[in-house]
Order: sequence, then structure tokens, then C-alpha cells
Amino acid sequence: MAQTDPGPVADLLHEAAETHHRVYRITDGEDPDWASWYADWLIHLSELPDRLGTKPVRSELVYLLVQLDREVAEQQPAEPWEQYYARRLHAHFAPSG
Repeated sequence: MAQTDPGPVADLLHEAAETHHRVYRITDGEDPDWASWYADWLIHLSELPDRLGTKPVRSELVYLLVQLDREVAEQQPAEPWEQYYARRLHAHFAPSG
């Protein structure tokens, strides 16, 4: 059953960011294809599918991550990016009906 509290997904996003930065330390975390790396890690190496109640399709998750990155850059929400992404991911992947 998917959780509706975005906190656990936000925690996974934070963990993905820290892990990505360690993996890409030689470039100080710079990775133009970061969303592909995040999506693969989140789907295959984290509890994201359990937290959302579904296993996202990788390409769909990559698209959403890029879209959310643009939204955060444009809107500059008061909440941390991880919380913003988590709320939006929950809303997107919530079962319909």
C-alpha cells in the first residue's frame, strides 16, 4: 500500500542526491544526465516503488524529475526541493479511482 505522507519519498530523494554527489565527486556532482541516474537509482536501489505503491516506468520518472527541476527553478517554493518533488510524485502516481 502506498504511503500518502511525502516525508519518506523526500528522504529517498535526499539520499539519492547525496549518493549521486558521492558517485560524481570528481565533477563536484555535475552530471548533465542526472535525472536518468536518479530514476535508475530510485527505481532499482531504493524503496521508491513501495513508497508510491507502484514501480514507475524509468522514462516517465526521468521526465517528471526534469519537469520538477524546472518548476523548482522557476517557482522557487519555500519548502525544500525534496518535499516539493515528493508531493508531486505522490500526486502523479496516486492510483486513480
